[in-house]
Amino acid sequence: MADSPRISGAFIQGTWNGVSHNFSWDNTDIRFAKPFNIDGHALLWSVTANNNPTVQDVWNTIPAWSFPYISSQLAPLPTAKTFIEQVYAQQVAGLSSYGFLDDLFYFEFGGYRPLSSNTQLALGVSPTGQSPISGVAPYWRIAVEPNFGAHSWEVGTLGLASKVFPTGMSGAGTDSFTDIGIDTQYQYLGDPHTVTARLAWINENHNTSASQTLGLANNSNNQLRSLNATASYIYDSTWSLAAGRVSVGGTPDAALYGTFTGSPNSAGWIFELAYLPFSHGGPSFWPWLNFRIGLQYTHWNKFDGASTNFDGMGRNAKDNNTFFAYIWTMF
Repeated sequence: MADSPRISGAFIQGTWNGVSHNFSWDNTDIRFAKPFNIDGHALLWSVTANNNPTVQDVWNTIPAWSFPYISSQLAPLPTAKTFIEQVYAQQVAGLSSYGFLDDLFYFEFGGYRPLSSNTQLALGVSPTGQSPISGVAPYWRIAVEPNFGAHSWEVGTLGLASKVFPTGMSGAGTDSFTDIGIDTQYQYLGDPHTVTARLAWINENHNTSASQTLGLANNSNNQLRSLNATASYIYDSTWSLAAGRVSVGGTPDAALYGTFTGSPNSAGWIFELAYLPFSHGGPSFWPWLNFRIGLQYTHWNKFDGASTNFDGMGRNAKDNNTFFAYIWTMF
């Protein structure tokens, strides 16, 4: 076994919210990694500490980095989403270890614990209404990605199992969530053309017995299923065109979701055109500058259980359609 240098690094993101007018920590990932050569096989082993399940992932298929990569803080969003899809983001601290063997097999296991209310407040996150984890929530991820010249194809699975105190109330015990997902990504990295297709499907089994006892759910068990499918084309690393389908569906439960229909079902399309002017290098005075200028349109076919009158007040799903223009800078 050959020894190699250790590698460490961090990705730390802060966000100013123009709606709530506050600054908070955002996705954070701190890593220690070390490559090994084992009988001619290359193994990259790493430990990551982070604050959002899936933020450490290598691919853009699963929740933390899935399409759309940026969205409006003002746009209406469906009531229901699985717990692994950003519900825990910035509310937890996690530690996991992963290995990447021969740039082909990826395997990871770790766990997450909740941050205290005082810690979250100090970091700009409001703990109001949260359902904190009881104990440790285990997380796992397995994937394989063979490469064929300019083509690559990834297939993987992931999961998160957690017990939570519903809305922070511990008197009735805990609810339990088991989120299991599958994902795949095809990518062609040509010059000047890049084509990517991604798909992720997540099934959540939610034992809501504690919520039912507290009057927060009608059912003792619910299920949610979410789908995120995207196709994108990039020309010369400068112009990007993407289209995606998003949907969530599951067991009706009016008390749990608080929707007029009682249903969590929503589905829509997202289209985006983006321009990256400095992909081939920034200006001479700031060569690391990077911009992404985009226009995004979201069209809803169904929202919170219905296409028409989903709120009982005559509002239709298409009334939540949104145009969103943004400038995203990275340096």
